[in-house]
Amino acid sequence: MIGNRIGLAVWLHSLKYVRQMRKYGNVHYASKRMKYVVLYCDESTIDDTIERLESLHYVKLVSKSMRPYLKTEFQNARPDKAKEYDYKMGI
Repeated sequence: MIGNRIGLAVWLHSLKYVRQMRKYGNVHYASKRMKYVVLYCDESTIDDTIERLESLHYVKLVSKSMRPYLKTEFQNARPDKAKEYDYKMGI
């Protein structure tokens, strides 16, 4: 069962090591042009995983996703009255 996961962007020197990233988490995407890997791992082991990845010789930089920490409930979720009227008119 999948628990809470956090995404990591791992910047590499060479894409030759993408297959080795699988032992640190689930590889979601690998960019050939920009040489980075999007990796998902458990929230409970995120600090240990970042330390292990940064110690590898083929890793340039590891950055953690801030999405779980962002507020996704917005204050003004309803459109204003003028737009609502235009939608009803079919414009």
